[in-house]
Amino acid sequence: MSKVAVVFWSGTGNTKLMADAVEAGAKEKGAEVSVMGPADFSADKVAEFDGIAFGCPAMGAEVLEESEFDPMFTAVESSLSGKKVALFGSYGWGDGQWMRDWEERTKAAGATLATDCVMANETPDDAAIASCKALGAALA
Repeated sequence: MSKVAVVFWSGTGNTKLMADAVEAGAKEKGAEVSVMGPADFSADKVAEFDGIAFGCPAMGAEVLEESEFDPMFTAVESSLSGKKVALFGSYGWGDGQWMRDWEERTKAAGATLATDCVMANETPDDAAIASCKALGAALA
């Protein structure tokens, strides 16, 4: 059985809805799933998981949430080499630049993106929820 971490931050609940779907998709494929916020995840936990889904909405000028999520991600980045990772998040403006930047950071860290990222504009619709379930399944 694979072990999957779903590590996310949500301000309005939209990214939480996505995280719930990622969790469901991984569990449907038989994975053991741990869901946690950025304060509960660190570089020393990376090795405990076969795959990690990171979820964060776009904030400000299309950046990762700056007080909790980005500091955690920056701290674990150097531990992601060779790790299977997937990214998801919601946004309310812009064109997804924060996700493209985040994908580049993840690839530069040596992680393997298990699937395409999933972005939802505001509240995730049925298609975004289905994509999140597929993202979770790809990590399992």
